[in-house]
Amino acid sequence: MNKILVANRGEIAIRVMKTAQKMGIQTVAVYSTADRNAPHVRYADEAICIGEAPSKHSYLLGSKIIEVAKRLNVDAIHPGYGFLSENAGFAEEVEKNGLIFIGPKPKAIRMMGSKLAAKEAVKNYNIPMVPGIDEAITDISKAKSIAKKIGFPILIKASAGGGGKGMRIVERENELESQMERAVSEATSAFGDGSVFIEKYVTSPRHIEIQIMADSHGNILYFFERECSIQRRHQKVVEEAPSAILTPELRKEMGIAATKVAKSCDYLGAGTVEFLMDADHNFYFLEMNTRLQVEHPVTELITGVDLVELQINIARGEALPMSQEDLKIKGHALELRVYAEDPLNNFLPSVGTLDRYRLPTGDGVRVDNGFEEGMDVPIYYDPMLSKLITYGKSREEAIQIMLKAIEAYEIEGVQTTLPFGKFVFEHQAFRTGNFDTHFVKNYYSPEILKQKAEEGAEIAALIALKQYLSDQKILRTPTQ
Repeated sequence: MNKILVANRGEIAIRVMKTAQKMGIQTVAVYSTADRNAPHVRYADEAICIGEAPSKHSYLLGSKIIEVAKRLNVDAIHPGYGFLSENAGFAEEVEKNGLIFIGPKPKAIRMMGSKLAAKEAVKNYNIPMVPGIDEAITDISKAKSIAKKIGFPILIKASAGGGGKGMRIVERENELESQMERAVSEATSAFGDGSVFIEKYVTSPRHIEIQIMADSHGNILYFFERECSIQRRHQKVVEEAPSAILTPELRKEMGIAATKVAKSCDYLGAGTVEFLMDADHNFYFLEMNTRLQVEHPVTELITGVDLVELQINIARGEALPMSQEDLKIKGHALELRVYAEDPLNNFLPSVGTLDRYRLPTGDGVRVDNGFEEGMDVPIYYDPMLSKLITYGKSREEAIQIMLKAIEAYEIEGVQTTLPFGKFVFEHQAFRTGNFDTHFVKNYYSPEILKQKAEEGAEIAALIALKQYLSDQKILRTPTQ
């Protein structure tokens, strides 16, 4: 494998290119007109513009990307995450054109892309699942009888998608009809498929996922867990590894369950098996993401393994170079997704120009970044600027390094999730590990953040005043 095209943009494109270049592999970037001056374009050995700013005219044009790859004698395509990364049709087309898709086979992507097909695939492997139904429905009367059977509260979920779209929690029967209609409508507009399924809603859930890697020689390993319970709008914003609540026994049990999920769909490459955990530490299979995850760096830091390097080696037919016994957890890692969003305004995207943009540095600090000072944050794509990752010998040390890194991260021109991150890492519930996916609902409000910002400004003003008076005293001291 001499040349890889990275079918993505921003920080993940650069992340993949870094490893490829370390391995002596040339890289090709693709970009839209909005990303003409983006860092990932300059980072690659070659770069080709593939279309206009909207992703449907550029980053989602699978056939055009393959055409570029063939023209430039590319051997393989790495899809990153998002865009075409979980598109079975694209993976199929890549293979049909004699190129290597750095990811799972189309069959596994297709199977795990449907929550119901995934449940069907894993049910013979004795993996715990949330009580619910194994069929997609759109009929409200049927939904009512199922809900009565499994008991409220229930969760309505879109069969074809993720990211919180088409998802509704229903506490009481009289809310079911309106919530069902909303879920079906949202699923239809987001995924072109209005079918939903119903399952028991797990109260006080924690979101814990297991990183797996499978080669073409029959080896499947798990690279421990990531805790992803701090979310806004059902989407992750803070992740850590390992989880503060897993015992070695539970970790092993979940790891083995995750490898069974991979086995059920004849998996190849990097994947993540997601589980919900209830207040009594029972875990249930949720879904499998058939790609590299946004939060993969925390796993890399605690295991000392380059997951992208493993992906590339597996794609070229190599066996995993380690056994399960070789893998050990060392230290603790945290990740904050730095989004151009306004935490004081319901996390709505905040577009503008990065008038000032300086990254934190230092021991235990890693920033996977896709922007630079002076750039505009485009309205066309996910508003993530970077991922701020810290590593320490203990969870406490990783938190302290994170808080210092947040303070040192200078961004002007757009609002970001940095203040929200500071709020999370300082919060007692997070520090004690006593939290679940309702953290934002239970503890966070824009008013609290405003109050903290005002208190911070007041303290800074008092410190400045004290320093000024001290300086004045020195100036007034007569010289000998």
